[in-house]
Amino acid sequence: MTFSARTPCRTSPRQWNPICLIVDDTLGPVLATLTAPTLVARGMLRDASHFDWSTIMFLAIVVYIYTVEVEHRRWSVVLAGLSLWLMDWFNELVNSAVLHVSNHAALWTVTGHTSYLILIGLSIEISFFFAILGIIFVKILPADPHQRYFGVPNRVVYVLALSLVCVCVEIVLNAMGVLNWAYWWWNVPFIPLIVIFGYATFFAVAAWVYDMGDNHRRQLMVVGGIAAADALLALGLGLTGWLS
Repeated sequence: MTFSARTPCRTSPRQWNPICLIVDDTLGPVLATLTAPTLVARGMLRDASHFDWSTIMFLAIVVYIYTVEVEHRRWSVVLAGLSLWLMDWFNELVNSAVLHVSNHAALWTVTGHTSYLILIGLSIEISFFFAILGIIFVKILPADPHQRYFGVPNRVVYVLALSLVCVCVEIVLNAMGVLNWAYWWWNVPFIPLIVIFGYATFFAVAAWVYDMGDNHRRQLMVVGGIAAADALLALGLGLTGWLS
């Protein structure tokens, strides 16, 4: 199904028309309204012509970070990092489904320059970021998981603190017009859902996997379970044509 914009989507580098009207070129009638950022992102989606060689450098950095952890046999760090990355992939796939269910917009939409837009809300650069975010997170956790701050478990404190930091970064990106939100309940100032489901779940799972310590069998089961869920969801979305 081919879509075309009835109205211009961008009036200036940082200014969008609120909504672009979409028409099905085959059937003719107006089927739905997609937001302007959605239209722009769909035009960029999996377009290799935007490729930038800096992507290879970013890939090398990610591989190097994991190689160092593997070299020192810090398997808990490696698996915690992978668990957070895979949790993000689950969210990104759900975000893709939201776009198709609503026929309006995903919860978040990525626009602006990227070397490769994998999904409507996931660029290759963002994926690399999440690939190492879990490693960064567990490395700053206190060695004692039972330590408390003012009676609050340190894991809860760090999960919420890092989640708030990441959401603050997203708010800046949103103000720049490169990360777009379309729904009031997933937007400023109503950010609790972004904090909880956008990041806190990621960090909580990473901390949980990391704190399993030397129980690598259990860690592998958790990471493998998340990977399997991602694969099944991706397959289902792909078969229905909802993988965008």
